[in-house]
Amino acid sequence: MRTDPNIEDFANSNNPVVRKFSDYLDAHALRRTTERYAILNRIMNINGHFTVEELQQLLDIDGFRVSRSTVYNTIELLIEAKLLRRHVFEGMQAQYERITLPHTHLICTSCGKIKEVRDPNLAAFMNARRFNAFNTDHYSLYVYGTCSTCARKLKRNRQATRNDNNNKK
Repeated sequence: MRTDPNIEDFANSNNPVVRKFSDYLDAHALRRTTERYAILNRIMNINGHFTVEELQQLLDIDGFRVSRSTVYNTIELLIEAKLLRRHVFEGMQAQYERITLPHTHLICTSCGKIKEVRDPNLAAFMNARRFNAFNTDHYSLYVYGTCSTCARKLKRNRQATRNDNNNKK
């Protein structure tokens, strides 16, 4: 069932994310549309990373039909407003997430699982780091490897292969 947000109530919300988006739209003389706020509302209820396709499916499930170009354009506005971040993890399609506290992404090269970890030591180091002729806005760190689940599967497969080879001798 479609539940359109009341655009005026939503656009004038005290929620800091909605307020920041409304201020961004106003500052750039862009229209406050039901579609933009419906997309923002849906994104605010997603925990973690999502793709455009996943967002589109969630909007469809909500009964809110909106064109893919509107979704992409709104995502671009949310990125420009510094409310959303785009990630392009190796070998995967672009994923998005709401901007939160700095964190590191651990990406399993076997199953594609992404885990977020916060490292206060790394955050302190990066926040104290200064670069010549460059003002840091944010940083992203991607660490690629094998998650514990995949590592156990690989170990079991290697042991099974060794056992099969030993049995053939």
